[in-house]
Amino acid sequence: MERTSAKRNAILALLRSTTTHPTAEWVYAHLKPEWPELSLATVYRNLAYFKETGQLTSVGTVNGKERWDARTDDHAHFICTGCDRIWDLPVICPPSLTRCAEKASGSQITGCRISFTGVCADCQPPDTETTGGMPL
Repeated sequence: MERTSAKRNAILALLRSTTTHPTAEWVYAHLKPEWPELSLATVYRNLAYFKETGQLTSVGTVNGKERWDARTDDHAHFICTGCDRIWDLPVICPPSLTRCAEKASGSQITGCRISFTGVCADCQPPDTETTGGMPL
């Protein structure tokens, strides 16, 4: 059984308090003032532990930095390729897609994570809207 620690609890609490899908460096920077002895290695080690135990998931790597999410229910993400922000979307994997993937792979699908990439409204040029970056 893995022991808990105050630092581990602080890392998880911080991750659960934000919807920014932070990097390990973000977590470290936010906790370092309160925990001066905290190391970046400790943050990485605990993120790996939380992922292994299902307490958080990796959204993926954005601009070379792994991003984390303490929300573990079924949902999708939108990742802006302009500013690297990530939003949660209330989209789940449709059963038809799961069946198609099972048929194509000959495997049993046990989970699905969907990430959409594009350019958010803030990063789009002023003469475009959310139509794939094409002017209306």
